[in-house]
Amino acid sequence: MIKRTLIEIQQMIEDAELFGPGEQRITGVQTDSRNIQEGCLFIPLVGEHFNGHDFVAQAIEKGASAALWQEDQGQPPEGIPLVRVQDTLLALQQLAASYRRQHQARVIGVTGSNGKTTTKDLVAAILETTYHVHKTDGNYNNHIGLPLTILSMDEKVEMAVLEMGMSGRGEIELLSELAQPEAAIITNIGEAHLLQLGSREEIARAKLEILSRMKPDGLFVFPGDEPLIRSLFDQEEHAALKYISFGESTENDLYPISMMQEEASTLFMLNTHGLSAYRIPLLGKHNVINAIAAIAVCKYMGVSEKDVVRGLKQAKITGMRIEKLQKESGLTILNDCYNASPASMKAAIELVSEMPGYRHKGVVLGDMLELGEKENEYHREIGQILDPKKIDWVYTFGPLAEYIAEEASNRYPLEAVQCFASKQHLIEALQAKADKDTIVLVKGSRGMKLEEVIDGIK
Repeated sequence: MIKRTLIEIQQMIEDAELFGPGEQRITGVQTDSRNIQEGCLFIPLVGEHFNGHDFVAQAIEKGASAALWQEDQGQPPEGIPLVRVQDTLLALQQLAASYRRQHQARVIGVTGSNGKTTTKDLVAAILETTYHVHKTDGNYNNHIGLPLTILSMDEKVEMAVLEMGMSGRGEIELLSELAQPEAAIITNIGEAHLLQLGSREEIARAKLEILSRMKPDGLFVFPGDEPLIRSLFDQEEHAALKYISFGESTENDLYPISMMQEEASTLFMLNTHGLSAYRIPLLGKHNVINAIAAIAVCKYMGVSEKDVVRGLKQAKITGMRIEKLQKESGLTILNDCYNASPASMKAAIELVSEMPGYRHKGVVLGDMLELGEKENEYHREIGQILDPKKIDWVYTFGPLAEYIAEEASNRYPLEAVQCFASKQHLIEALQAKADKDTIVLVKGSRGMKLEEVIDGIK
């Protein structure tokens, strides 16, 4: 994590004024007064329903060495080492950008509509076989989380894998400016954030902002099966950039030539890199595609083929992303509750359809949020792909998911499709299905909190 004197902190932020001993040392940065660490710099942010300046004195009492203070917030508490700034959020970002410029780490930026967290985890797992690695923790991937991730990076870090999320135009460009990546991955272009951006083309433009501040002769790894990326990517503007396409199609630079689903992992081979067989502790073709992107960037970063294979096999993946669970009743659950979009929903349904060894298969599907004016249509499309020959029954939760059930009802027996407004009733219905020969996919957007249903099954 960042270790600097207060005078150095002041010099790293534009138009900052120091009030206190310049030789005062700080170790790390914190924006939440509940998580103060001894010797840290407390940065009080101002939001719609909170003001961190109210907790500056408390943060110092808990062990913070100093704090920033926004100049329009009145008089700060007396006797506290401070750096006064125009805006504490902007100061946080400027501090992170300065620290990044001073740091020798090589940075990989990862963005995309779906799969960016899994891809980040896979990249980090491979790199860790060879380098000292720092990666985004959880979903610290926005205009606050990414600066904090950079500032938590140890001085000896050689590789940093930074996830970049967004909800609108300009956000990825800001994150790219802060991170200055040498390599960038776009996992895919989906329908998430259609509500804010209006079209997939605008989503693609927003994701391509990751190239705006990256190293001019760096590496761009992109989904070649996505025509929007190919059409919008300006090769003349990025003439020195190296780029690798990945995907299912043989027209890509990297694509799988074989895949085999195992009990809790997937084995696959690529069209290049010799005859290596790669194993990931994940299920589903879409995760193989994520792994291919990770392989591409890690080979560029100098990881040997042997270590690529080893890193993928031992990867630890952030939870609730196709996580296979076994209940005491014997019921198998595929927990994919972290988020949902039409593309990821279709991929998860395809996965459970192909899972071997189960007599009965079911799905619990919740609302997909932030899809804009066509949200009803996107839910109907999910209902249309459900096949009673592959999925025995369909349960839905939420008002939008009722459109899934309505379409599925056109092909399923009446009792095989049910809509639920109560999680407790849904839990009870799943309890009745619980046996060792049954597997259930549970998937919905983060706001639906369907993990509560999984936790409720005894």
